[in-house]
Amino acid sequence: MGKGVLDRLREEFSFVGGNVFVLLVSWALMNFAGHMPETYYSLYVLELGGTAFTVGVISLAYMAALASVQFLGGYLADSYGRKRLIVTMTFALAASYLLYALAPTWKLILAGAVLQGLFLVYQPALWAILADSLPPGKRGLGFALAHVVTATSIASPIVAGYLVERMGLLPGMRIAYLATVVAYAAAAALRLRLRETLKPDAGRLSVLESVRSYPRAFREGFTAIRALPKPVLTLTTIYVVNYYFLCMCGQYYVIYATKVLGVGEAFWALLSAAWLASMYASSMPSGKLVDVVGRVGPLIASMPMTAAATWMFIRGGNVMLLSSFIIDGVAVSLYSNAFSALQTDLVPTEYRGRVIGFTNFFAYVAGAFGGLAGGYFYEHVSPKLPFTLLMLVQVPLAVSSAVLLKEPEVRED
Repeated sequence: MGKGVLDRLREEFSFVGGNVFVLLVSWALMNFAGHMPETYYSLYVLELGGTAFTVGVISLAYMAALASVQFLGGYLADSYGRKRLIVTMTFALAASYLLYALAPTWKLILAGAVLQGLFLVYQPALWAILADSLPPGKRGLGFALAHVVTATSIASPIVAGYLVERMGLLPGMRIAYLATVVAYAAAAALRLRLRETLKPDAGRLSVLESVRSYPRAFREGFTAIRALPKPVLTLTTIYVVNYYFLCMCGQYYVIYATKVLGVGEAFWALLSAAWLASMYASSMPSGKLVDVVGRVGPLIASMPMTAAATWMFIRGGNVMLLSSFIIDGVAVSLYSNAFSALQTDLVPTEYRGRVIGFTNFFAYVAGAFGGLAGGYFYEHVSPKLPFTLLMLVQVPLAVSSAVLLKEPEVRED
């Protein structure tokens, strides 16, 4: 019996090797370190002289920079290969966290955020190389596993809470950011072992040539979308709209919880850990569900769950907050696995980098304005308004998904 179970597990996870293994290990390192300072990031900005609206301004600058390089990133990933872009920019991303660690005011955080957005030009290449490396029948499971291995970050809020409680907010956050620099550099070194998946792999591309490629990259991003089935554009639109409202709230959860609901920093760390634990615990089952029942159903199911979780968060209270974070973790797992698998099913290999770049561009533009709007609403209208809007928009998103999205008859390799 035991041997049979082991054999089935080996068969189920036979795709874990080579590129997939390297990516999983590097994500585990990066997520553990990165989630430590993220736990109290908004409070860190406030401590450095910023306001809730300042958090929105930084979010706008970061998202705008991130959006500006998505077409270029997708073009370079599809034209010159995935690996070189991923490795180089991961090292650059590691260095950018030094600005966060050493920042005397929030203005240096703003500069670091812009640089990080630009360095994440490698995102389309990263997801493209993962998609390339997963067999069609294992994509839901593969994308789920990509989330599960970052379960190392469940401990991150607890470590961050310990640092802040023991040393104070500023010193604790600076140490957390320095740890992030080290972990990201280690992940970049590990990614040197990736194997290129796109053929032919063109020669080295200079920075100047990359910049000159931008207009062509922009044009080809739209050309790729026009050449693809209509469901790709529909899926992208639903994703972008949802992303706008998620970014409207993202940076303000910790401020609302601590300043409005009276949650202590230690309990906030516990809530953050519970959210991560819920997301990771549900990731493998939801990924398997996506492979067995299809992509569209789980995608739709995540939306009422997000609405319920947001309502509980607005209400507050320890039990409601804990329930909110657990439900939202499951919703995120369902949504991300279903979306990634469906997008991969619909897009041929040679277009994936550009389509991911296209999707990310519009999502990050929407997120930039969403974060700014959230800061304005929070500070000048009502702290509850961003969360209320996120809750309400889930209804039309779920209806649109049910009406407009269908399971693909043929899945792309």
